[in-house]
Amino acid sequence: MTNKNAGVIAAGHKKTAAAGAEILAQGGNAFDAAIAAMLASFVVEFPLTSLAGGGFLLAHTKNNENILFDFFTQTPRYKKTLETLDFYSVNLDFGGQTQAFHIGLGSMATPGNLAGIFAVHKKLGKFPFHVIAEPAINYAENGFEISKFQAFCLQLLEPILLASNDGKKIFAPQGTLLKQGNLCYMKDLANTLRILSKKGADELYNGEIGHQLIKDCEKLGGYLTLEDLTNYQVTVRKPLKINYRGHELLTNPPPSSGGALIAFSLKLLESINLDNIEFNSAKHRQILAQVMSLTNEGRKDGYDQHIYDPKIVEKFLEIQHLQPYQNQLINNINKWGSTTHISVIDRSGNAASVTSSNGEGSGYIIPNTGIMVNNMLGEEDLNPLGFHQWQCNQRISSMMSPTIVLKNGRPEIVLGSGGSNRIRTAIFQVISNLLDLKLPIKKAVESPRVHWENNIFSIEPPFKETINNNQLPDSTKLVLWDQQNMFFGGVNGVIKTDSGDVDGAGDPRREGAFLIVN
Repeated sequence: MTNKNAGVIAAGHKKTAAAGAEILAQGGNAFDAAIAAMLASFVVEFPLTSLAGGGFLLAHTKNNENILFDFFTQTPRYKKTLETLDFYSVNLDFGGQTQAFHIGLGSMATPGNLAGIFAVHKKLGKFPFHVIAEPAINYAENGFEISKFQAFCLQLLEPILLASNDGKKIFAPQGTLLKQGNLCYMKDLANTLRILSKKGADELYNGEIGHQLIKDCEKLGGYLTLEDLTNYQVTVRKPLKINYRGHELLTNPPPSSGGALIAFSLKLLESINLDNIEFNSAKHRQILAQVMSLTNEGRKDGYDQHIYDPKIVEKFLEIQHLQPYQNQLINNINKWGSTTHISVIDRSGNAASVTSSNGEGSGYIIPNTGIMVNNMLGEEDLNPLGFHQWQCNQRISSMMSPTIVLKNGRPEIVLGSGGSNRIRTAIFQVISNLLDLKLPIKKAVESPRVHWENNIFSIEPPFKETINNNQLPDSTKLVLWDQQNMFFGGVNGVIKTDSGDVDGAGDPRREGAFLIVN
């Protein structure tokens, strides 16, 4: 930890964190730093996020205002016949589990990241936008070294990243895929960022870039129309607020699902006394498995079908719905995800928690821009009712859950995660590690995690104690991983104590980093 006047940032890549830290050092606020880091992540975290993806920024201002900016992707306004769509599956092997993803122009939803960045800057930013964009432009223009994690992502996502000529120009400039230690240049994206710095988000939503995107959708088989782009709106919401063992948590509200499911899990866990439970013991893992399993049951029991009900959270978390699951927990006790997260606290007490994603990318890059468009309509966890079954012109429900924990009305912990449907379980476990088990943030983030889904209980090493199936939900299959893996998310968090000291942690599973700015 360090002094009271420091700012701190945690992010999914050291250059992402450095971009935000540079702006903090110049006197920018947490929101300037978060935007600079987001722009940098579109360059150096290319497999995870993009200008044409979607996300959420949870803001706590020094004036105690709490704002959730929802700039996630939107379903198209019109459907098309499936025969006309460019929509196909690819299987990606994570070394422990195989996961199918669906890509092509028919997998693209209306992007929101760019609109969100400009909306946050307009309301809360302090520095001129062109200054905030400088670090990202520098990375894209002058190149950045491919790290071990990025080399893994390149190999994993090769069918997607090399699906277009523009992709080959970036990721296989000499005819073979870039490897660890190679420099990656994104000169088209650098030029695009310069244009956007001058012209604003409208260049994508109603300008030359947007018109090229729509032209290709019409010709090659995408849902999107110019009407989808020109009508896209960033939505400002009140954060979902919950109390957990005396702490006030702010997170992402519906129509996104992650925040409500984290709240449900925490409310289940609240019924258990963890004072004498040893971290990573068989008993601890048993509790987590039961909580995750019961949360999945609770989700099926009236949540997914009513996502757009304005009172869904009240109904989902009301004691009549919650108590049977709490009782069941008490009785029982006696994968990839292309997403990234940035957490910032500045010297003045502003805090920003921002999660963004591009899915795995659709494989389509808008020609000569360096922008790969998302594949959110092809993400299984975002389409629980099945592909092409979405309602038209609706905000897609996401697992992303940027979260801030307040103490006496001030930001104490800022965190979030990537990891698709593992986002909520990763955040849930780190919150419990911090608040229940009192672990320091580095250990809370780096400690082994578990994930229960579809009767599979995945466990990271080390395995302090064995656990057998009769301690787990019925029909559970155990999967013991041989090493920690990005499958279990990528939590990046920062913390500020009562005395003003700050600390943070970037998740090593995804080469996360954190920096303190004095």
